[in-house]
Amino acid sequence: MSKQKNVAIVGASGAVGVEMLRVMERRNFPLGKLRLLASPRSAGRTLEFRGKDVVIEPLGINSFEGIDIALFSAGSQISREFAEVAVDSGALVVDNSSAFRMSENVPLIVPEVNAEDIRPHQGIIANPNCTTAITLMALHPLHRAFRVKRIFASSYQAVSGAGARAIDELRHQVEAIAHGKKSPPEVFPHQIAFNVIPQVDSFLDTGYTKEEMKMQNEGRRIMRLPRFKASVTCVRVPVYRAHSVAVSAEFERPVGVREAADAIRKAPGVQYLDEGYPMPIDCAGKDDCFVGRMRIDCAMENGLSFWVCGDQLLKGAALNAVQIAELL
Repeated sequence: MSKQKNVAIVGASGAVGVEMLRVMERRNFPLGKLRLLASPRSAGRTLEFRGKDVVIEPLGINSFEGIDIALFSAGSQISREFAEVAVDSGALVVDNSSAFRMSENVPLIVPEVNAEDIRPHQGIIANPNCTTAITLMALHPLHRAFRVKRIFASSYQAVSGAGARAIDELRHQVEAIAHGKKSPPEVFPHQIAFNVIPQVDSFLDTGYTKEEMKMQNEGRRIMRLPRFKASVTCVRVPVYRAHSVAVSAEFERPVGVREAADAIRKAPGVQYLDEGYPMPIDCAGKDDCFVGRMRIDCAMENGLSFWVCGDQLLKGAALNAVQIAELL
């Protein structure tokens, strides 16, 4: 991209919105005008970008005049209410919520996997779920080599995936418990400090949660695999940043660890660790996803088990959105 673009960030005061700013600055995005938008309670605050303070404005129906690209990260309700407003104003929307991910006329994009699917579009491009994006960064290179049929997976999801208030809740609970005090949960259904919660998002009639089904439903669209199956258990863990996923995958073709590792090494945006294994504390703040603990699965024919870890605020959200904007 050489021509400068006028960009608006909706939800600029949130954890992902702030990360979008940092990613755009770090990647030297060809930016003309920048407009930061958020709820009235955040309006008037400032965020630093390229050495200057930018004032956050309240989101409204006239917020997108003169904007080329609007990055949305303020939840599904705001996206449903304002994405079409932005499109009608002439902006291209990159939406980080779940509002449009399963809409047939909205491309669902992980640039390293299906960049070619970005066109045709009707003004809105969707960012996938963070756990889905991180998993597919490892799974898709393996699919290209061996043709994936199904996976069984468990995710270990950092609290920052639930927003800035969730980060504060973990911090406050840790401090309170360390001093023998109580800190009742507000964001999560149970205490998250020194605990794990096997529920992310609300339950469906099947017993799975909405978050768990996103891996299958979004994975089918992104990889163009209508028969792909994924049985997933999503778990919230007391980690501030970076999601981890344990995956057991079954393939159509015979699979070997050496060949699988080579497939990962050749793929963009993901690294294979020959020694040790990736952990959230090491992956936080890094653009790439990391893969380790790879082994032949002993319970499935043509099966492979592996561990993938990635910063969900980056590849799972802000970085992926900015990469889509760069494609646009």
